Amino acid sequence: MTLNVKERRTKAGTVLVATGEINSETSGRLLQALLPLVREGKPLRIDLTAVTYVSSAGLRTLLVVYREAQHADVAVTLYGVSEEVRFVMSATGFLDFFETGEATAAQAKARAKAKAAAR
Repeated sequence: MTLNVKERRTKAGTVLVATGEINSETSGRLLQALLPLVREGKPLRIDLTAVTYVSSAGLRTLLVVYREAQHADVAVTLYGVSEEVRFVMSATGFLDFFETGEATAAQAKARAKAKAAAR
């Protein structure tokens, strides 16, 4: 599966919406999308509602983003983290690095759609 990323600017900062899998093949693309946003110095929300899988390479990417955000004093919040992804991030301690937000009803619907497409 591939990873798609879309960026949306708001008054409160930037939202990056990721769809698909974050793995060794796609994590570089995600990192290339996220680092410039962190360096802008504005709050960043990463919407993972439609992310169905995160590998160790994906976790490493999120760690690099976290470290860069800490260095730049930028708030990064993860939204719509599925139970599966939350479990992996929690078990490895990565979830502790990020603020998290709950998915909206529309995000939950997108997650169900992405899950069905992955089957």
